Amino acid sequence: MAKEKGRKLIAQNKKARHDYHILDTYECGLVLTGTEVKSLRQGRASLADGFVQIDGHEAWLHNVHVPEYSQGTWTNHSARRKRKLLMHRAEIDKLESKSQETGHTIVPLALYFKDGRAKVEIALAKGKKEYDKRQTLREKQDRREAERAISAARRRQRA
Repeated sequence: MAKEKGRKLIAQNKKARHDYHILDTYECGLVLTGTEVKSLRQGRASLADGFVQIDGHEAWLHNVHVPEYSQGTWTNHSARRKRKLLMHRAEIDKLESKSQETGHTIVPLALYFKDGRAKVEIALAKGKKEYDKRQTLREKQDRREAERAISAARRRQRA
């Protein structure tokens, strides 16, 4: 069987970018069981309420929902078990010290396969206030309106 190349997105946490200011991102490997990998290959997972916690100089991914594999037997995994993240010691220490600061947390942004290996992109994040969320939404709408106006002007120019 030929090796996989490239990046295949499985799940994305769009709500995290809305709720948090992303300060720094990291790519981590995951320790998974066989049925978890098969379930992920079917493209089924949810990062909605996931978070990362550092215990004893190890990073753990909590509350990420990977549904049970449909053809699994008694060896099937539990859907919301905590999963160990594979990171360099220096990265873990840096994340641990930064996450101790008030208002900082570590959230998963994306779950994907990269060259056949399951990876998760995590981010050191700081919670947004309600007015920050409204400001971000307003900027996004303004960008869309500007793009629409530009494309409409181009269409009128061609005609």
